[in-house]
Amino acid sequence: MPGRISGKVYMETRTLELWCAYPVDLLDDGVAEACADLLSEQEQARWQRFRYEANRRESLTSRALARISLSHMHPTNPPTQWDFTVNAYGKPQAVPECGVHFNLSNTPGLVVCLLAEGAQVGVDAEPHSRAAQIAKLADDLFSPAEQAQLMTLHGEKKIDRALSLWTLKEAYIKGRGLGLSLPLKYISFLFGGQAGVSLRLDPPIGDDPSRWQFGLLDYAGHRVALMVEQTSSWKLRVLEARPVLNPPIIIHPGVLGWFPWA
Repeated sequence: MPGRISGKVYMETRTLELWCAYPVDLLDDGVAEACADLLSEQEQARWQRFRYEANRRESLTSRALARISLSHMHPTNPPTQWDFTVNAYGKPQAVPECGVHFNLSNTPGLVVCLLAEGAQVGVDAEPHSRAAQIAKLADDLFSPAEQAQLMTLHGEKKIDRALSLWTLKEAYIKGRGLGLSLPLKYISFLFGGQAGVSLRLDPPIGDDPSRWQFGLLDYAGHRVALMVEQTSSWKLRVLEARPVLNPPIIIHPGVLGWFPWA
């Protein structure tokens, strides 16, 4: 919570955790079975409905990682004892309510879970290999202001910017918990200036951009975007669980930036 020293407002520093796991590790039948044992009957049925084995591994990794990371932050509740509800737009919430908010993003190569106590969060991960495909969809995905900045870039710089823009926008709409009901054209992440990257929201979005802090990092061939409410001063800790049930280790990926800059 905010406090005061000599009339000045200060923010308590809290830890924002990003957990990383790999669906490929579930090729080991023992690891896959141990992950499945954590799930409820409903979750068991859901992940087994996927037609392809790769998608089943991705789903199972995601569900196991959520339980393990939540228990790490709230150790009085073991991984098997969590339940989950989702809002009308699919954003999950842990049950029992423990004050910890989380968000997941999964790809065939990487699953990430972002957690914070007392603040809404959103996360998105996209493989670098999708950057060119995303850039081709710029007219549909990006605001006029974002497209104008893209037009000044060429080659790999343009493709890389498109990847950053899409992951940031996805992390924002997931942090809001409203999904694609938020019009993408009214959300702009603008590069440059004193902030490094700034968030601009048009009136239809109904939000204050100063409410959010956001970051970008590259890890395991993916661009990862993080979004967290500025209820505290946040210190990011990145943990890798490999395989997902092993005790996590702290890692130090290449951080591209945490915005807005002070």
